Amino acid sequence: MSLIETFFNWSVFVGALPALLEGLWITIMLGVVSIVAGMVSGLGMALARLYGAGPVQALARIYTDVLRSIPLLVLLVLVYYALPFVGIRMSSFASAAVAISLVSCAYTAEIFRAGIEAIPKGQFEAADAIGLGFFSSMRYVILPQAFRIVVPPLTSNCINVLKDTALASVVAMPDLLKQATQAQALAANPTPLIGAAVLYLLILLPLVRLVSYFESRHSKNTR
Repeated sequence: MSLIETFFNWSVFVGALPALLEGLWITIMLGVVSIVAGMVSGLGMALARLYGAGPVQALARIYTDVLRSIPLLVLLVLVYYALPFVGIRMSSFASAAVAISLVSCAYTAEIFRAGIEAIPKGQFEAADAIGLGFFSSMRYVILPQAFRIVVPPLTSNCINVLKDTALASVVAMPDLLKQATQAQALAANPTPLIGAAVLYLLILLPLVRLVSYFESRHSKNTR
């Protein structure tokens, strides 16, 4: 069998395409759910670490340190295979979404914390001088500026979350990689794996270019 027939077999690719597209849709859904959940909880975690009471700050610091230290694959296996022993059973999609969101929350919290701490102290004093309370200061003065600062690292984190969704195949979730692996086994040909790699590139490469654009624009604005 030639190299083309082995890795780029068109008939095998066409036969596997419906399963690959189904897996791609599940991958995108898992990525979107994990990104949104991680971003919302990460912002709350950052505010808790910066402005919470002493014990709350300590808990937030422990959470971010521990979750950034645990390999995502280990956490995913714990959530899917260990929690049923205490009566908590979740689908493979829910398990993957919970595990990825927990880790994404920790990284996003650190990104938001760095962005908020980068705001000049004068901005806080100005918001206080015009009588804005804590939540109004955050909503109208601090967070809009912090968001502009954290857009590049936040977009990079979103790309990492999307790439991490491939780990969900270890808990039998029919994502893109799982579908490609099954199609490769059925056809006894690696072409579906090549197809999955191409589909990952199609959704991730534009995001990588978007990060470069944001980084370039941020660099120009800070000169």
